[in-house]
Amino acid sequence: MPLYIISTPIGNLKDITLRAIETLQRSDLILAEDTRRTSILLNRYKITNKQLTSFNDNNKEKKTPTIIQELKQDKQISLVSDSGTPGVSDPGFYLIREAIKDNIKIIPIPGPTASITALIASGFPTDEFQFYGFLPKKEKAKKDLFKKIKQEQKTTILYESPYRLLKTIKAMQDIFPNKQVCIARELTKKFEEFIRGTPLQLYQELQNKNIKGEITIILSK
Repeated sequence: MPLYIISTPIGNLKDITLRAIETLQRSDLILAEDTRRTSILLNRYKITNKQLTSFNDNNKEKKTPTIIQELKQDKQISLVSDSGTPGVSDPGFYLIREAIKDNIKIIPIPGPTASITALIASGFPTDEFQFYGFLPKKEKAKKDLFKKIKQEQKTTILYESPYRLLKTIKAMQDIFPNKQVCIARELTKKFEEFIRGTPLQLYQELQNKNIKGEITIILSK
């Protein structure tokens, strides 16, 4: 039986696809990063009586062999993340890689992802871009990455915690003070917001704000 990789909404629950709903309804087992968050989605679409189990960074290595054995026994298994597309900056990558090694077919069910959603709304060129996922927590590693990005001259997509955002913007000032930046916050949710400007402008605007929610940063070329 194939492993189904199902993209789920990044905020607005109406963004799920019909194919995703149908596949979840047929699933014997649903693997979720956070079962509580996934339960909200399943309840919204009346997908009930399903075996739902956690699959995250803490248990992925322990659970993967059992999951692969169940797939070989023709159990229909679907993998979802907390939000967006599994395998993109989440533990789904590990299971997908190991399943491929065992010649298990992978069937992706496409849908929302914060990176592309933010990119298309940024107004920056989309003909060539790069994605680095979550920024390093250590300041030196972060600045080293920014120096690399400065040399590459491509539109760049990054994820960041709202708690580190101001320090990140400050670090950008040191490396590329005139680069245009778009901060996408709470995509598809009630308080969705796009904040645009140079690092200096953004630092001045954000230093007295209490920024919350999920953050995607787009850097212009």
